[in-house]
Amino acid sequence: MRRLATMLFLLASVAPAAFAEDGSLPPTVTLPPELARVLTDYEDAWSRRDAPALARLFAEDGWVLQNGTAPAHGRAAIEKAYTGSGGPLALRAFAFATQGDVGYILGGFARRRGDPDLGKFTLTLRRGGGRWLIVSDMDNGNRPGGAG
Repeated sequence: MRRLATMLFLLASVAPAAFAEDGSLPPTVTLPPELARVLTDYEDAWSRRDAPALARLFAEDGWVLQNGTAPAHGRAAIEKAYTGSGGPLALRAFAFATQGDVGYILGGFARRRGDPDLGKFTLTLRRGGGRWLIVSDMDNGNRPGGAG
């Protein structure tokens, strides 16, 4: 519970600063290599429509919280939720933080690098087995109603 409280504090302290006052999209930030790997592995598995590889990026007790669908909890449910999904994807980070073995990445997604963001995401992370794993993945689109 203390880890969750720490993570929420970190998120609350940086999230307001991540957005420009004029409502424009925040700039991309460079992630440390071990966090950048999470995004590149996600992009790779998504582009290959590889639901098992996507599920392995998550902690055993991970969650997927997609717009318009019920939550998926656990790797088996995550794999099922991602089956049949995928295609071109470019992820970019605009905020991140870590403390000990917990962290997060806030970012945007598009179909191709350099295209305008179609939506945004938040990944909550936990270090396990020497690498960062996704505990929760929540995303929504930038169009009204959350569609990407």
